[in-house]
Amino acid sequence: MNIEGTRFGNIEYTTEDVIELPEGLIGFATLKHFVLLNLKPDSPFRWFQSIENPAWAFLITDPLVYVPSYDPRVDETMVKSLELEEQTPRLLYTTVCIPHGQPEEMTINLSAPIVINAVSRRAKQIVLDDHAYTIKHRVFQTADRSGEQKVA
Repeated sequence: MNIEGTRFGNIEYTTEDVIELPEGLIGFATLKHFVLLNLKPDSPFRWFQSIENPAWAFLITDPLVYVPSYDPRVDETMVKSLELEEQTPRLLYTTVCIPHGQPEEMTINLSAPIVINAVSRRAKQIVLDDHAYTIKHRVFQTADRSGEQKVA
């Protein structure tokens, strides 16, 4: 199958490549089917390309690359809805925001990860009830006015 994406041109995929989010993404409830695009194999980033609307592709990443201690706790209802058993392979991604021309200002949304059952290809974006994780987690260090480095 093919979709003509506005960002990446013609994208070929199979039914096995499709990831289904029955509830859509937060703020994008009508977008329920996606494919993961890995445009640079050595990059921690992926594109979550909508099939319903090729104009929408979301930059995502494995949060453990940037926050190794990230350990989101999900409720039992979500675990059951995705049919996740202890041994079920799963993928965990967070959306990424990189302000135009300011990659040093990159943030990731640790508060609402996307959990994918790698076998069934069903997924859900969940909102964590944990105030330790923020919507705009700064990834890179910034220098304060004294020239010292601090974690943002």
